[in-house]
Amino acid sequence: MPPSDPAAGASGRLDRFLILGAVCLAGLVLPLSFTGPPVAIPAIAAELGGSPVALNWMTNAFMLAFGSCLMAAGTLADTFGRKRIFAIGIVSYAVVSLLLALAPNLATLNALRIVQGIAAALALAGGNAALSQEFHGPGRIRAFSLLGTSFGLGLAFGPSLAGWLVQAQGWRAVFLSSLVIAALATVFGLPRMRESRDPAATGLDWRGSLSSTAMLALLTVGVLEAPERGWSDPWVLAALAGAALLLALFVRVETRAVRPMLDLSLFRLPRFVGAQLLPIGTGLCYLVLIIVLPVRLIGIHGHSALDAGLLMIALSAPMLVVPILAAVLSHRIAAGALCGAGLSLAAVGLVWLGAIAGDATPAQLIAPMLLIGTGSAVPWGLMDGLAISVVPKERAGMAAGVFGASRVSGEGLAIAVAAAALASLLKLRLHSLGAVDGHALVQAAQRLATGDAARAQALLPALDPALLLRSYDEAFAWLMYGLAGVTAAIAWLAYVLLGNASAHEPAAVPDAAGGDIGAAAREAAC
Repeated sequence: MPPSDPAAGASGRLDRFLILGAVCLAGLVLPLSFTGPPVAIPAIAAELGGSPVALNWMTNAFMLAFGSCLMAAGTLADTFGRKRIFAIGIVSYAVVSLLLALAPNLATLNALRIVQGIAAALALAGGNAALSQEFHGPGRIRAFSLLGTSFGLGLAFGPSLAGWLVQAQGWRAVFLSSLVIAALATVFGLPRMRESRDPAATGLDWRGSLSSTAMLALLTVGVLEAPERGWSDPWVLAALAGAALLLALFVRVETRAVRPMLDLSLFRLPRFVGAQLLPIGTGLCYLVLIIVLPVRLIGIHGHSALDAGLLMIALSAPMLVVPILAAVLSHRIAAGALCGAGLSLAAVGLVWLGAIAGDATPAQLIAPMLLIGTGSAVPWGLMDGLAISVVPKERAGMAAGVFGASRVSGEGLAIAVAAAALASLLKLRLHSLGAVDGHALVQAAQRLATGDAARAQALLPALDPALLLRSYDEAFAWLMYGLAGVTAAIAWLAYVLLGNASAHEPAAVPDAAGGDIGAAAREAAC
């Protein structure tokens, strides 16, 4: 049928719409997998038992496998086909979700969560790369803004959905909901997806894949364990040192590889570096609050889980519309200006939230939360497309994997650093009130940081309960000011590095000799 045939055009648009819908469903269900299950931990513990450490690894196992495998998954997509890798990932994810719902014990549950994380990495890297083949120019930015919106909604509303499912149907329903969404993505999108791969691929870079996966795994372990063990713990230091050594090995391997899994010359591109900074910024101003605010509202100030969940909508609601508006504005306003303005707006909201933290009623928190949610949603809708548009479309899988890995690692690091900073601020504040340095003070600060005010009070019985809560509010305020400062710095860097180019304009990509293969990149957006 000729391409000019209206029926063929309508059919092609429908196919692209269904492919986009399938990848967005995957983008929705994947973050649900690490924000939803933690809500079910008490119910799982009641049925399956297990120590607190083993229960926490139900979440950590997924994040570890997901984050450490993303870069290798992107290379697999370029080498063996984006559709094939997406299919393997999303079908495996659905099957493992069913097995998780049937898990007979906690050990099986944690093992399956590792497999689910690997499947999620394959689905995300393959799906992102497939989208870059289906959409071009302005359409690509709109498509990736929808994907970013889906990812944000999964992060924001995962706990609320999981809480409702646990209450209504039990904890196994949380994993069954993931099965349903993954099955829909498979049925409606996969048959219409075209296969594509990098024609210049010469096989998998095994040395690069193994060293990068091991490096990301050790980094993730260090980041996940640091808030509980402390940054000076020998195991944490060993994990971070091992990650640094493996990073050096990875760089050495990639600079000598004929066809590296990561083209290190991309880091000579300011726009590529700027795109990698964006998830760190949104992690600091958005994801940290998704974790910290419910703890403060429920554990410190005694609000119900339902009231806290309703209040969190103020932070999450902008994710429904702002990424789409950012994609529309990207045709007229440079990506650097948009992202810088959005993160600056979020920084102002963080300062506002810190200033009223001690005395505000829940209703008075809504305005700064809306401001933070709106500001962080601007780069959220653009950063996936920015990260991929900077490379030739043949290497879209690599770009998706690199950005995915930096995103998960950066966001995880932001959350871990914020948790450690809050505990340190609480320790300083409690010490200034007369609490004596020692194990009890450290434990009280850790407990208070996680919302366990009763246990913190038991550890420091001589301290007035009102002063204990006031100490938390003051530490929380200083945490907000610190997050605002770093977010503002990233906003400036994003403005400088992303420059005046449009969000859907490809940059010139230097080759190994420092030349310009921008023609291939421009072809990717035509």
